[in-house]
Amino acid sequence: MPWLPKKDVVVPIDFSDDSLSAVDTALELVASPSQIHVIHVLPLLTVADPGVVWEPVDDESRRSHAEDALRQRLSDERYRGVKVEITIGDPGHEIADYAQEQNAELIIMPSHGRTGIRRLLIGSVAERVVRLAHCPVLVMKQ
Repeated sequence: MPWLPKKDVVVPIDFSDDSLSAVDTALELVASPSQIHVIHVLPLLTVADPGVVWEPVDDESRRSHAEDALRQRLSDERYRGVKVEITIGDPGHEIADYAQEQNAELIIMPSHGRTGIRRLLIGSVAERVVRLAHCPVLVMKQ
């Protein structure tokens, strides 16, 4: 398998500047922006979440709002053609599953560098993706 260019690259986005930097890195590794699949994973809502308690919130409206925000964030001309996917669930599993569905050759994602108790409590999405992915994962350090 040749290293460059890649046919399909998945880039998880959490709306941070680091994740947008990962999209820019992906642009350097593909022949066309249409080969980049950007995914954002929304958390599952519990019955005690404010949106559920005070006002009915459905998953479709959450997806729609997140997709609009993501498309606005990727509105620059260089991102034209980038595919956008919004899912709901556990980020590690959703990212790995989506990459496999797309037959991605690479996943590019930032690491937020949490250590100690914060990493223990929050977990590392990048670590889970590395463990679950069917393809190589490029983890970009800050």
